[in-house]
Amino acid sequence: MRGTLFIVAAPSGAGKSSIVNACLERDRNICLSISFTSRAPRPGERHAEHYHFISADAFKAMIRAGDFFEYAEVHGDWKGTAKQSVEPQLAAGKDVLLEIDWQGAQQVKAQVPDAVSVFILPPSRAALEERMRKRGQDSEETIARRLANAREEMSHHAEFDYLIVNEVFDTAVGEMCAIFAASRLRLDRQVERHRGLVEALLSPE
Repeated sequence: MRGTLFIVAAPSGAGKSSIVNACLERDRNICLSISFTSRAPRPGERHAEHYHFISADAFKAMIRAGDFFEYAEVHGDWKGTAKQSVEPQLAAGKDVLLEIDWQGAQQVKAQVPDAVSVFILPPSRAALEERMRKRGQDSEETIARRLANAREEMSHHAEFDYLIVNEVFDTAVGEMCAIFAASRLRLDRQVERHRGLVEALLSPE
């Protein structure tokens, strides 16, 4: 049985990674696809754990080779999901989560229409800026650029299946986990999963 592909997107600073990591701790039935990026690692980030960090030239070579499931240029850097990071796991029946931006989400949904997509919003613009500054990892120029891009990113929220407002962290995590659980209980998934049981229950004898 093929796994479900989940897409989670949000503007920078909305708490996407924190929510996703907390959900992965609770739900062992889903795995995170590790993206490729051309940007430099931030403090504490490790290659092949948080991202596959490669040069811009190497990234473009992978684009030319058709290696990406989705990719986009984000804040001046390239970011994408390699096909080999997604397809084998789905084919093996594992659920896979893509932590990507709205551009990547559009590309994935075009190829996988039944992918389940979630967008995360901050409770306010002030909260978004405060969270960016609390990370202490970006320059003032980078923060200004990310804030300028946030409005455009958030305008795409209506393209997603679900919307979460990350005001209370534990609530947002619970809502995300509920989406995962509900998606697995869809009629088509359950009928496929329990086909033998359904057939036996409906048998005239």
